[in-house]
Amino acid sequence: MSTEKTRPSRRAALLGDRPGSYAIARHVRMSSTKVRRVVDIVRGMDVNEALAVLRFAPQAASDPVYKVVASAVANAESAEDLRGDDLFISQAFVDEGVTLRRIRPRAKGSASRINKRAAHITVVVEPKGTKGA
Repeated sequence: MSTEKTRPSRRAALLGDRPGSYAIARHVRMSSTKVRRVVDIVRGMDVNEALAVLRFAPQAASDPVYKVVASAVANAESAEDLRGDDLFISQAFVDEGVTLRRIRPRAKGSASRINKRAAHITVVVEPKGTKGA
């Protein structure tokens, strides 16, 4: 193993030396395009306003996004000693996760593939005084 170059920590990649915190939900069993619809709504919002919007959003993806935002706020309050009322969502993005491939039998001995997709949700919260990337 080479120890010459180490990967930067995830916190350094997301926040640098700015105050704030983040949360990641991996392998959420939902298509990333469906989750992105919800994440695009709350990106840049105040945390309390975003949680209120997510609680009453009709999309099924609003529940896991709500949990990730609440977890990022809890991380900021406990690890960074920041107030939850002063935070906003500076970054929020969704990446594709693993795809479970299943087979559906079809007529005449053929088969169709069913892709059961997953997503990784990342939310970064920062205090309102700092402007994020």
